[in-house]
Amino acid sequence: MPRLSDLDHPVPGRPAGRRAVLRLFALGGGALLLGACGSGRAEGRQWKVGHSEAEWRRRLTKAQYRVLREAGTERAFSSPLDRETRAGTFLCAGCGNALYSSRAKYDSGTGWPSFRQPLPAAIATATDFKLGYPRTEVLCADCGGHLGHVFGDGPRPTGKRYCMNGTAMRFRPA
Repeated sequence: MPRLSDLDHPVPGRPAGRRAVLRLFALGGGALLLGACGSGRAEGRQWKVGHSEAEWRRRLTKAQYRVLREAGTERAFSSPLDRETRAGTFLCAGCGNALYSSRAKYDSGTGWPSFRQPLPAAIATATDFKLGYPRTEVLCADCGGHLGHVFGDGPRPTGKRYCMNGTAMRFRPA
């Protein structure tokens, strides 16, 4: 039978010691705590367009409110904007800010509208820990509405994939 002091010093082939197990639980708890913190999107930022919660609820559908104001995510392949191929501009569904040109859109195969790059000064970003690890959240630069996330696995020339919720946008044909 191992002594307690043996458990503190892992030996190959033996289970992890109690300190290693405690560290693992501490790290997991920290990740959960960070995940509970969610997005820092509204902290310390002033947006050009601002409304009370009641006014946002009046202006938006339930699905739009959940995505734009509560940082929700729509179901993959559920948005008609994922299949939109006409020339035009994608706008914020909350405030009408022009976000993306159809020229920057591409089919990422993920089930969400994806873009190589936003229009100049159209978006803001924040670090999101909702899943327990840092991701770059994409927000409307005018109203702070949650649009989606940006990832580094996109096509050239930017290498970025702006993975947006179609519910958070509307399309204006050219």
